[in-house]
Amino acid sequence: MNYRHAFHAGGFADVIKHIVLVRMLTYLQEKQAPFRVIDTHAGAGRYDLTGEEARRGGEWLTGIARVMQARFSETALPLVTPYLDIVRAFNAPGTLEAYPGSPLIARALLRPQDRLTACELESGARKQLIDALRRDSQARVVDLDGWTALPAFVPPNERRGLVLIDPAFEQKDEFERLGSAFAEAYAKWPTGSYLIWYPVKSRRATDTLARLVAGAAAASKPAGKCLRLEFSVAPQEAGGPLTSTGLLIVNPPWTLAGELKTVLPELEKPLGQGGAGRFRLETPKP
Repeated sequence: MNYRHAFHAGGFADVIKHIVLVRMLTYLQEKQAPFRVIDTHAGAGRYDLTGEEARRGGEWLTGIARVMQARFSETALPLVTPYLDIVRAFNAPGTLEAYPGSPLIARALLRPQDRLTACELESGARKQLIDALRRDSQARVVDLDGWTALPAFVPPNERRGLVLIDPAFEQKDEFERLGSAFAEAYAKWPTGSYLIWYPVKSRRATDTLARLVAGAAAASKPAGKCLRLEFSVAPQEAGGPLTSTGLLIVNPPWTLAGELKTVLPELEKPLGQGGAGRFRLETPKP
């Protein structure tokens, strides 16, 4: 994909991914015991929507900008407000000039007893993330390849938490690496929650990944649960920009499927391009 996130920051894929991330972390907050968030491909942390890369991509204009202007029902509004409040906290009132990446969204939801481990190999993005989290005793930025870090950092000392796997998909074998790395990590920490992002461009690749992840979860004792969410803003054209995003959610909160069935229909219209978007939410089979 040649996926440089500054071009895509705040786009529809970020909106869907980060709404789910916030719902999962909000659920983890319900128990007093500490939890850890492990972000395997963390990125720069904060993205300037007025910068050249964001202006060239412009995806935030049909993503977070539309969602912040959208009207939600009384049932959906409480589910999206925590996410929108985090985005607003990075901007002056009434403006939208910055977008927080996954590590800063996760950091905003940590309680004093919780911790964040953010891995970033690219030096420029890592420096920006270190600057964003400087002198933060609850967050650690690690100069380590995410595929190495994934099995190395689980299980965390807290024994509760979430692993976000959001690779760049710049290599042809990224889907295969993702499937095998998840299986290795899950074997070590089958009680953790995992949020896996992927682009939907090849149906064969995405279906194979879903089967691998669902199979690894089902093989544990007790068997883990898995949700698959895909959201499309327009039909995917060969060689065209990404118009469909996917998430595999392993060991989701029991409340998540119901929450997504409430929120996702209300995102179809604001995020759709040339018409309403569409989603599918299912339990993948091994």
